[in-house]
Amino acid sequence: MGELYTVVTNKAGKGKKGSIVVIIAGTKSEVVINHLQKIDFKKRNQVTEITLDMANSMKLIAKKSFPKAKQVTDRFHVQKLALEAVQEVRIRLKWDALDQEKSAITEGKLNKASFISREFSNGDTAKQLLTRSRFLLYKSPNKWSESQKERAIILFEENPEIKTVYYLSQNLRNIYNNNTDKTVAITKLAHWYNDVENLGIKSFNTIMNTVKINYHSILNYFDKRSTNASAESFNAKIKAFRNQFRGVRKVDFFLFRLTKLFA
Repeated sequence: MGELYTVVTNKAGKGKKGSIVVIIAGTKSEVVINHLQKIDFKKRNQVTEITLDMANSMKLIAKKSFPKAKQVTDRFHVQKLALEAVQEVRIRLKWDALDQEKSAITEGKLNKASFISREFSNGDTAKQLLTRSRFLLYKSPNKWSESQKERAIILFEENPEIKTVYYLSQNLRNIYNNNTDKTVAITKLAHWYNDVENLGIKSFNTIMNTVKINYHSILNYFDKRSTNASAESFNAKIKAFRNQFRGVRKVDFFLFRLTKLFA
């Protein structure tokens, strides 16, 4: 389609008839707010909860359009930041390994000696270890294959910094997975934040700032454990619907069909 649209959905619709509340051309907060405020004020005040990402524009739209709704920061957007911080450390160490290998090759040439990369017990070199460990760092340990378990042991022995940041990201995941009591979650999240702060790992600066800024809406997750999954799923459904017709030639007609099926 090319253009961007804001789609507000109702979770109660469960991806079927009644899911679409409104489709608005564009994503600018003032435009979206202007259209949403055309909905009767009493109806908008009946909205009790909104799940959203951490974009300031989305938070402003929610606040201005649905003033009585509790904002819930989607847990998966928070966890994604932690996972990206782990990958940032892995990539930095990979570049360090590449630099060391280049230096060793250059030195070998000067001394007229061939360079042979050190291999670990699983056959990986230092460079390969840091490249091939990418996907295992996205997973929980209980979801590792046998080869990934072996690689993880070597990776953590050789790169203790990766081990530290990996288990920090896992601890955050565990807080989300294992806590249904908001008061317990508050305490555990505070301890997690202190652990990250005390370690002073630069790659975690973004997520620390995110937690600080969105603290209350992050904790609101533990009231009903609501996520943005239904909205993400509905977005995928729209894309599949578009692909079914091999693209969109007439945008107005496509949007009309969407509303007939899902509004």
